[in-house]
Amino acid sequence: MIALLSHPLTIAVWAGIGAVSVAVLLWDLRRNNPEIAGLMKWVWTLTVAYSGPFGLAIYFYSGRKQIPRDDLWRRACRSTAHCYSGCGGGEIAGVFIAAGLLGLGNWWIARISFALAYVAGFALTVGPLIQEGVPTGRALADAFYSETASITVMEVSAIGMDLAIAGKAGIGEPLFWSSLVLSLTVGYVAAYPVNALLIRWGVKEGMRDPRHMAAAG
Repeated sequence: MIALLSHPLTIAVWAGIGAVSVAVLLWDLRRNNPEIAGLMKWVWTLTVAYSGPFGLAIYFYSGRKQIPRDDLWRRACRSTAHCYSGCGGGEIAGVFIAAGLLGLGNWWIARISFALAYVAGFALTVGPLIQEGVPTGRALADAFYSETASITVMEVSAIGMDLAIAGKAGIGEPLFWSSLVLSLTVGYVAAYPVNALLIRWGVKEGMRDPRHMAAAG
């Protein structure tokens, strides 16, 4: 597996697959699901950009108005994708800042990526709440209460996997980037049951049913 992830062709092939996956997503959003809210369009775009066909499969399973029904498992998919889009962006930003700009070692990259993933994940929850008129303090408290467990499991799993696979790889090596791609998807998978439990326990509601968006539109 390490040999495969270390090969430059792996990154090139994955980039092509990811680009096609994003193109399919954007086509479907524009042609078949234009009523999907703008925030969720960004959520799905980032999810598919991070995880390619895996992210696209999650979208088709849970994110379209054509789903046959909504249930706990689909709400958990959408909720995890919402967390994933923000945290993944923060993690990638941390990599570019810590490794690309500052030239730090992998353990510093992990710390900075972890911190920025939290910031981005909370911001994606707090921002819409404030826009809806929720006071800033309450929005921050709600985000901390509902998102901390999901973000923590996602980032510990993702960054832990990344360090385990490519702990000694430098930013110029294919293994550095292929392990980052793989670890992001591992983070989604790890956080999914956490989000399902949080929704079942009433800690969070999960993202809105896409069929309701279509009906409202």
